[in-house]
Amino acid sequence: IMVRNIGDFERTHDTFDVAKAFAAEREFNADLVIVAIGESVPELTTDETRAKFLSAMTRLLKELKGDGHPTIFVRSSFWANPVKDEIMRRAAEDAKLTFVEISKLGSDPTNAASSERKFDHAGVAAHPGDKGMRAIADALLAAILAKAEFAEVRPKD
Repeated sequence: IMVRNIGDFERTHDTFDVAKAFAAEREFNADLVIVAIGESVPELTTDETRAKFLSAMTRLLKELKGDGHPTIFVRSSFWANPVKDEIMRRAAEDAKLTFVEISKLGSDPTNAASSERKFDHAGVAAHPGDKGMRAIADALLAAILAKAEFAEVRPKD
């Protein structure tokens, strides 16, 4: 298992050197990749910023695919953002990858960490809590199992 925080990519996607930054991930040669980003991408308010994000997503997904054949899932943002989510969906579909829609989860206040306990920082409180993380995991697992079933690969009980 390899986990990587790519917040730097989100914040500086238009100038981010994907090939250089993801050398270790390319060498890892994963069978399964989950791209869980979007929340830290700055607002995309112009055609130019939207085009730059689409280009960056395309580069990212191409790099993560590499020469291998990993199964890649791209999930939408926890906090619905139709512009960002549509760009991520388009990049995933253009690359023939699976897009997992989870944005409705962020509108359920019981999925927020603040529903589970008090946080002094409002930003932390708004993040998914245990229930929200479970809902995200369930959505991703459902997509993974659907893909496995489609490919006629069945997990062992």
